[in-house]
Amino acid sequence: MTDKPSLLPFTPVLIKLLKGPVEYLEKTTWHQLLTYQNELTRFLQGLGLVLVLEKEDGYAFLEQIKLDEEENVAGWVRRVALGYEESVLLVLLRDMMAEFEVGEVSSRELIKKRREIKEYAELFFKENPSRVKFIRDLDRLIDRAEEMDFLEKVENNDLPDEQKFRIKKIIKARVDNEILETFKQQLTQYATGSI
Repeated sequence: MTDKPSLLPFTPVLIKLLKGPVEYLEKTTWHQLLTYQNELTRFLQGLGLVLVLEKEDGYAFLEQIKLDEEENVAGWVRRVALGYEESVLLVLLRDMMAEFEVGEVSSRELIKKRREIKEYAELFFKENPSRVKFIRDLDRLIDRAEEMDFLEKVENNDLPDEQKFRIKKIIKARVDNEILETFKQQLTQYATGSI
């Protein structure tokens, strides 16, 4: 007869974090995360990971500890290289989040229709000679942002452009205020012709 192995009390939260960010909307997991925050933090440090917990915004994720001056890491978290257009869309989504947070907020979550995201993005992308291809490219970028877990569909609609997305606050960790300000400065310089 073999003894059943005893799991650490925060094992379910650890598994979720290793798969990706955790949000406050996952009530049980979020509660466990807050309950075992100290124990989990100590455990993760031994693995070369840091728990980044943004209680106010309601998300948490893992970051790798830099092992040396060359910024080598243990290799737990897979890094995904973003193309230029994907990066621009993420900055634009982050800008929408910043505007949302500065305005009068009646909701904790920022919800936008696909059409609204495309209309906002059109101002910053060079339009392709083929309008149909241009719109298709914007749709592809929005779908990619959803795959990367920065957008979440919140209600289905028969009309694709009326599909609503929640812009996840985790985008603030990927695109911080410094990146956002640099981007805005570059846009201003581009608009005034000083670039």
